[in-house]
Amino acid sequence: MSFLIPTALAATTDVATTGATTAHSSGGNLSFLLFIGVFFLFFYFFLIRPQSKRQKEMKQMLAAVSAGDEVVIGGGILGVIVSIHENIASVEIAKGVEIKVQKTAIVACLPKGTVKS
Repeated sequence: MSFLIPTALAATTDVATTGATTAHSSGGNLSFLLFIGVFFLFFYFFLIRPQSKRQKEMKQMLAAVSAGDEVVIGGGILGVIVSIHENIASVEIAKGVEIKVQKTAIVACLPKGTVKS
């Protein structure tokens, strides 16, 4: 914020010598607006855009998941999807052991053959 200091110093020296403030801050306002613009672009390209891309990819992955896919569930549990009903998926985590989870709990799809029964 050092670009604001010369403006403040100029205003105080004008007040001390003439008793009135003058408008020397037009260059300071422009640089401040430029700073805010660069700050917004930084946030957009490094935070907002990548997060929206991740959300879009996750939504596509959850829409494409089907029975027989090998998945990872939120807690790190690996399993094979047995059936899907709307927002609930039945996942077999061991022979004869099925758990029901929400579809949104599925973190990733794995390549075929990763989970060995």
